[in-house]
Amino acid sequence: MTERRREIIRMEIARAAVRLFTEKGVSGTTGDDIAHALGISTRTVWRYFPSKESCVRPLLTTGLDLMAGHLRSCPADTPLLVHLDRERVFDGNALVPEESVTDLIRMTRTEPGLMAVWLEVHHAAEAVFADVIAARTGGSADDLAIRVQAATLNAALRLAAEEQVRHHRGADAASGGGMSALVRTALTAAVPSLPSFG
Repeated sequence: MTERRREIIRMEIARAAVRLFTEKGVSGTTGDDIAHALGISTRTVWRYFPSKESCVRPLLTTGLDLMAGHLRSCPADTPLLVHLDRERVFDGNALVPEESVTDLIRMTRTEPGLMAVWLEVHHAAEAVFADVIAARTGGSADDLAIRVQAATLNAALRLAAEEQVRHHRGADAASGGGMSALVRTALTAAVPSLPSFG
């Protein structure tokens, strides 16, 4: 099985899990339910994920992976916001999460297992951001100053996503402006603490 096919299956499991969590709650959903919804074996679900809550991870990493790519492609002499504008990151629907992601982030507020996955995903992203900053500055990803910059960047993106879910629902959430504006605002606030991207 190709890596691409594995990623497709992981995403299908993630979307099915969110649908069921939304309909039945996390405690009311089993691995068997997720498998049945997709017509696959429960064993297949557990081959990809260690727990039902962790099934949602691929949906939560998509936006962070996209942002990591933009950070890596930012030229050394270009401020981050200028680069993101040139890449049209804030235009259209590029930053609008799919509805299942919005539902999922909303559920993290009341479901401890999902909150744990959300925070774990961001913790992992922080290490990726530290690697990007270290490569950009010639420093070490273990340096405290670089780790603080990575944490600042990570917190800005996490808070923008949580804010979008809390305050921008319905038409606002689906309009491209809501999430794009929040990410721009969060990153604008973070940039003074990001000398490597200032």
